[in-house]
Amino acid sequence: MIGAVLAGGRGRRFGGNKLLFRIDGKPLVLYAVEALEATKEIDGIVLVASPENAERLKKFGYEVIVDELMVGPIGGIYTALSLDDAFVVAGDMPLIVPEFVDYIIREFRKSGKAVCVPRWSNGYIEPLHAAYSEGFRKILEEQIKSGDYMIRKAIERVDTCYLPIEELPERWRESFFNVNRKEDLRKLTHASF
Repeated sequence: MIGAVLAGGRGRRFGGNKLLFRIDGKPLVLYAVEALEATKEIDGIVLVASPENAERLKKFGYEVIVDELMVGPIGGIYTALSLDDAFVVAGDMPLIVPEFVDYIIREFRKSGKAVCVPRWSNGYIEPLHAAYSEGFRKILEEQIKSGDYMIRKAIERVDTCYLPIEELPERWRESFFNVNRKEDLRKLTHASF
């Protein structure tokens, strides 16, 4: 199981390359990477980069693979699954809880299903904090070829392991927090960096 950090966003809402924006002297993307490093179930980490981000991300010392499709998160997940089963997160998620990641991976393995994704009681899912099987790549390929880039639709096409978020420890929910705008950084003042 690899940990795949999607690092392809252009940061339009943020107003620049947010993944390299420094928080307490460290680029935002490294918070996600270091959280995955702290897990027990992940064997290696890869950064899935846009063509324009790839060179800049190589300096962090992790394998970087380029998402040539550039069709959003579905393309990044598709690219990551070319390597192995993957636990996928976004590079703008600085509060990932390693214990929660390990829990999802264990549930994924137990279930034997193509995808294991946290789901809220209103039906909303967290596809950028989920485990995917290498075999799911075929479903993604079909969907991308059809021109539909909604990851949720691909997940709904397969037998999926859904984890009810409200039944899990509340403190794990901070794992889903992501930085879209500079104002979101204010929320991190309460975080333990």
